[in-house]
Amino acid sequence: MKSFLLSRVQSIRHAVRGWFYAMRTQRNAWIHSAVTIVVLVLGIWLGLSPLDWAVIILTIAMVFAAEFMNTAIEAVVDLASPESHPLAKIGKDVGAAAVLVAALAAILIGLLILGPPLLLKLAGIFG
Repeated sequence: MKSFLLSRVQSIRHAVRGWFYAMRTQRNAWIHSAVTIVVLVLGIWLGLSPLDWAVIILTIAMVFAAEFMNTAIEAVVDLASPESHPLAKIGKDVGAAAVLVAALAAILIGLLILGPPLLLKLAGIFG
């Protein structure tokens, strides 16, 4: 049991190292982080329902998971194909497309969930 727990702790350490690597090296991860903070603050200010929070949290996780997978794909492709190769480019481009799809979906979800209560709140303040 002790070795099982120690291996789980080690797995978490590896994951945290990966997270910090992506945050340190990927400009888009910083953009995702900044948008995440804005969305979380807006959600608190708007008093989102638990279901809305669940969707927002899953959406944020989806974008970060796509970004982290893309970073992993890029690293493995660079290792396997240090020189330029058409298939390496396809692998990287498709990984980037996954992040784009996740980010666009997140924007739509954010507009659907945050848009209506934000407009009501702003109308109450300015109207």
